[in-house]
Amino acid sequence: MSDDNDLERTESPSQRRIEQAREEGQVARSRELATFLLLLASGGAFYGMGGAFVEKLGGTLRTALSISPQDAFDSNRLAQRLYLLSHDALWYSLPILSLLFVISLAAPLLLGGWLFSVKAFSPQVSRLNPLSGLKRLFSTHGLGELAKAVGKTIIVGAVATWVIWDARNALAGLGGQTIVDGLNSAGHLLAFAFLSFTGGMAIIAAIDVPLQLWQHHSKLKMTRQELRDEARESEGDPHVKGRIRSLQREAARKRMMSEVPKADVIVTNPTHYSVALSYTESMRAPKVVAKGSALVALRIREIAREHNVPILEAPPLARALYRHTDLGDEVPATLYEAVAQVMAYVFQLRRYRTHGGAAPVMPAAVPVPEGMDPGVSA
Repeated sequence: MSDDNDLERTESPSQRRIEQAREEGQVARSRELATFLLLLASGGAFYGMGGAFVEKLGGTLRTALSISPQDAFDSNRLAQRLYLLSHDALWYSLPILSLLFVISLAAPLLLGGWLFSVKAFSPQVSRLNPLSGLKRLFSTHGLGELAKAVGKTIIVGAVATWVIWDARNALAGLGGQTIVDGLNSAGHLLAFAFLSFTGGMAIIAAIDVPLQLWQHHSKLKMTRQELRDEARESEGDPHVKGRIRSLQREAARKRMMSEVPKADVIVTNPTHYSVALSYTESMRAPKVVAKGSALVALRIREIAREHNVPILEAPPLARALYRHTDLGDEVPATLYEAVAQVMAYVFQLRRYRTHGGAAPVMPAAVPVPEGMDPGVSA
């Protein structure tokens, strides 16, 4: 039962899934919203510029119908006249056409935002398969589109019926009016019909926009297994991450061990901890170049013996250094006195090895300040 639930698309899409869908050109779009905005823009344009537009086109039409006998029988002059009149008509129509062009481009941005995807233009052979086409036609999405088309037809038909029924008397009276009055009445009727259809499209768009958003969200839903796989891909496989951490620790350990032969002294517990110290005149205080416990501590001591690095047993100091320092740190100021005793012994031992004389005495005990030794309880 659990496996079946993991394969059902019940989970909301992740941000990565949404971004991948956008890269493939899959965003929520509503043709009804674009149609409504075009109708609204065109109605506003004609309302604001319609008077000047009709006047200019009327002048162009009067000029076109006023043809002199010389122009009527000269094909070249007729062609030139047609070109000029067409140019004027296009120029008068340009503001409205430009507005509609901008609206047609901007309308889709309101729902899905700007998107340009090359993948959307790539050919898909599966779309040429008749069986796939029939499957899409009778799928839930196809039936939903059919229901939407039927609903849109019903709304548009209801609006058209209401407009015609409401204007039946005005339509019947057009035949008894003069040309000027008839044109004015017809213009008012067309404006009323246009506004009514625009209102109908507003209702359709108000239904279609949330429907498209819901369908797009449902299409991108993921299974629980897909969410787990995506999390594993984004965060990395735990086994691979563990192996990487292991390799990093091994590399760090090797770098640390390479510093042991360069150390001046190894302070030990003697079996549990080992801390390697190094000091040069450019340093303010000795620095910890290696440290470890258990097997790592044993390996540090083995490398030290191979390279004749002095080993000093000072359990309290070894524990304090291991607890309160990291690799590369200088020893804390509270341990200066204890470390100074160790370094004094090291320098004496180095002088003895090079010049001979009396052998230095190894410090029997190197005390540390109270509270620095983790092996001593308060």
